Amino acid sequence: MPPKRHLTARRLRLGAELRKLREATGMKAREAAALLGADGVQMSQIESGVAGVSAERVRRLAAHYACTDEALIEALVTMATDRTRGWWEEYRGVLPPVFLDMAEVEHHATFLREVVITHVPGLLQTPEYARAVYTYMVPGLPETELVPRVEHRMTRRTVIEGENPTPYETLIHELALRIRVADRQTSRAQLRRILDQIEQGHATVRVIPTDQDGFAGAGASMMYTGGPVPRLDTGLRDAPTGTAFIDAEPQLAQLRTLFRKVEKAALDPVTSRDFIHRLTKEL
Repeated sequence: MPPKRHLTARRLRLGAELRKLREATGMKAREAAALLGADGVQMSQIESGVAGVSAERVRRLAAHYACTDEALIEALVTMATDRTRGWWEEYRGVLPPVFLDMAEVEHHATFLREVVITHVPGLLQTPEYARAVYTYMVPGLPETELVPRVEHRMTRRTVIEGENPTPYETLIHELALRIRVADRQTSRAQLRRILDQIEQGHATVRVIPTDQDGFAGAGASMMYTGGPVPRLDTGLRDAPTGTAFIDAEPQLAQLRTLFRKVEKAALDPVTSRDFIHRLTKEL
């Protein structure tokens, strides 16, 4: 298949998983390529996400790699053949690719878990809150870039509000709820927005209170997304160069452990709802 113009997180993940299967057998790339009647360059393009791969080739490779996990194979086939053009593609060339990749990962997730310490989660933000964050983080951002960033963030919410909402659980530090990114009115509207999402069943929210003893998770912010099979789970964390997409099992295991540790410091959902309600009245 011809090389793809746009490298998306989903296509990169497909290539990475095919490479992992090959490496587990000890087979060289050129040997795997020969099994497909291809050359080393073509195999490199497939494994790097530059070139697409057909369903037949995915299954042939899985057979040669002695992969017997049928659920994983079918999930990889779906990734290889899905031609759905998501709403985020409208922003290609307008926003940085990471914005599109994040929306795509969320769209295909079977569940979403998030930990945030200093800001309200993007999936729960109001337009005014999002605008204030982007304005502060990127000073001087022109309206032609600011507006689509806010619009994109608001459209991302469809993953938990649409016809087939994805289960979403977030652990929010009290600090994030108290920080006024704009003014009192914006903060009050933001808290009410969170309460509304809780009441509608769109989100399970648990608050980490500031007086919690033994909580050293100031750097715990992360998102963990469930794949069609556990092996295809994805982690997202902020890095110096931007958002990092994590797919290595040892790192995913660390994120799962981190989520459980932070979860122990959080209030239960009902108490958290009441906590946010009280904060709203204080404003």
